[in-house]
Amino acid sequence: MEYGVGSGGDGGGSSDSQRRKKRYHRHTANQIQRLESMFKECPHPDEKQRMHLSRELGLAPRQIKFWFQNRRTQMKAQHERADNCTLRAENDRIRCENIAYSEALKNMFCPSCGGPPLQQDPYVDEQNLRMENIQLKEELDRVSSIAAKYIGRPISQLPSIQPIHISSLDLSMGSFGTKGLVGGPSLDLDLLPGNGSSSSMQNVPYQPPRLSEIDKSLMSDIASNAMEELIRLLQTNEPLWMKSTTDGRDTLNFDTYERMFPKPNSHLKNPNVRIEASRDSGVVIMNSLTLVDMFMDPNKWVELFPTIVTLARTIEVLSSGSMGGHSDALQLMYEELQVLSPLVSTREFYFLRYCQQIKQGLWAIVDVSYDFPQDNQSVPQFRSRRLPSGCFIQDMPNGYSQVTWVEHVEIEDRTPVHRFYRNLFYSGLAFGAERWISTLQRMCERIACLMVSENSTRDLGSVIPSAEGKRSMMKLAQRMITNFCASISTSASHRWTTLSGVDEIGVRVTVHSSSDPGQPNGVVLSAATTIWLPIPPQIVFNFFKDERKRPQWDVLSNGNDVQEVAHIANGSHPGNCISVLRAFNTSQNSMLILQESCIDYSGSVVIYCPVELAAINIAMSGEDPSYIPLLPSGFTISPDGQNDQGVGGGDGASTSSNTNTNRNTSGGSLVTVAFQILVSTLPSAKLNKESVNTVNSLIGTTVQQIKAALNCPSSS
Repeated sequence: MEYGVGSGGDGGGSSDSQRRKKRYHRHTANQIQRLESMFKECPHPDEKQRMHLSRELGLAPRQIKFWFQNRRTQMKAQHERADNCTLRAENDRIRCENIAYSEALKNMFCPSCGGPPLQQDPYVDEQNLRMENIQLKEELDRVSSIAAKYIGRPISQLPSIQPIHISSLDLSMGSFGTKGLVGGPSLDLDLLPGNGSSSSMQNVPYQPPRLSEIDKSLMSDIASNAMEELIRLLQTNEPLWMKSTTDGRDTLNFDTYERMFPKPNSHLKNPNVRIEASRDSGVVIMNSLTLVDMFMDPNKWVELFPTIVTLARTIEVLSSGSMGGHSDALQLMYEELQVLSPLVSTREFYFLRYCQQIKQGLWAIVDVSYDFPQDNQSVPQFRSRRLPSGCFIQDMPNGYSQVTWVEHVEIEDRTPVHRFYRNLFYSGLAFGAERWISTLQRMCERIACLMVSENSTRDLGSVIPSAEGKRSMMKLAQRMITNFCASISTSASHRWTTLSGVDEIGVRVTVHSSSDPGQPNGVVLSAATTIWLPIPPQIVFNFFKDERKRPQWDVLSNGNDVQEVAHIANGSHPGNCISVLRAFNTSQNSMLILQESCIDYSGSVVIYCPVELAAINIAMSGEDPSYIPLLPSGFTISPDGQNDQGVGGGDGASTSSNTNTNRNTSGGSLVTVAFQILVSTLPSAKLNKESVNTVNSLIGTTVQQIKAALNCPSSS
């Protein structure tokens, strides 16, 4: 047995290097024999026994103490190794028995009929196959019935190489021909990045391995601590939250926050990381239980915030809640958030969402980022982390709820924010609590209108005959908006290539092969650009919303007027509505334009999609519109951040009566112009250069006409 003895010191203590240099010597055989004998009698000698051994063997008491400690450790290790060997042998024996039993079961048969092994039930297998066959046949009959109404013949009669599609952008309507779309020299899809199928765009970039019980316990602790912090953030005012003297918004006092919530290693923060923190509240037309259910369902979460949340997935449900409800429910989730422009990168989060019922009628939901082990090379290192964020949802009379929202994130700007969006980002409006609350209020109004069956439609000739028809049209328009927002996403699976033209920004294009239900099958080309206009967002929105001014910017209408033949209100603001438009163009009598416009504090959109008359009739009759292909185009309008009072005056009360004086007091607008074109109905088709040139010219002409109609200089 070896034992280290210090080398001695000179006066005081020795230096670090001297302390590391130690002399070692072995005990004599007699000493070891005596210690072993004592160990058998008493593995844990007391101080008196150690002193006796020290005198007897000529060793220091510390040497005696350390020898017994080391010997006990050795004995423990020996016992563990012996136990492991025993367990391993037992495991091997059981495995061999299992293999033998499995082989014996495979060879078993019924002595009466010689049938299959007893553990298999051929009757159950046959019944399962029959049930699955019936379900598939019913689905085929339903799709065939829709196809028969839509294109005039059942789907079974269609050639296998001819997918059902509607070209949502017929270039023959305008001054551009369609000859260049499928003819001319072909280019590989590799010419433009992001050529994956639309279904691949929905994949989560990193799927973590199966979580251990230790991981789940750690996540539960993180979520509980985050909930405690969120509740204090929601309930505390000054000095934690201070009212801005310019716009009255709540701003976080970071010094107070760090004192209230000290974080380990906070002094080691990346200097390139900045903090965004905001708080806002509002009343929404929805009760707390319904809101909580939508927040905890990733699909409903995307539907509730289609202009913010591009993608959401539940990675794993750690707790489904107590008493059959959502209280104490905990999920590991992934989401992508966007600003509606190809110039702005999406924000990606892996986070824990924890829901807790504080008391009757009051719920709290917290989101907090979860960091996977850094030594795992496959884990993406995102540039954004969600600090404890979330909301209170308080029931109010008549089915309303008071929602108080906190957004608190760390952002690492590895690449500079585009100059168009700097003011919007650094003011905290791009992803702040105000945007979430205003979008939630607008979408809850839309859902309320979806549930109301009367006094919310206006049409000519009663083309929407029933409440079911109105709901079907609203679902079709909702899918149109979701499709449009996804088409201009900048996620890693949806990359863009910049073309020259329009201005110094250029047109950004991407291409992908589409085969999802509700989209035309084939190769889809998406193109978008963002421009700045020195005009308040409300005026720009009114310009696009007014069908009388549509010929001034709609290149595809060839200068023809349009007429609104159906109107569905989606909220209290007159700009929140769905319209069916008919163009006075004799060559396109079979085409109508489905359009939805919406506006709130954070911005507005006007999205439209040409749809064949037969498809509109299917939706208006109340039938399922899920299989009607859509390829929408449109505009997104947001404030430039110089003065946030320009977005509908904050309450959506502004109208088109705004004069030019508002341009100086309400800031400018950031307008994204986006088109989608079905290049070919064959998913394996090659993209040709003429298609890219055509869409580039299309956007360029549209931008020029918008600036001319609004009296903006062409260089703006």
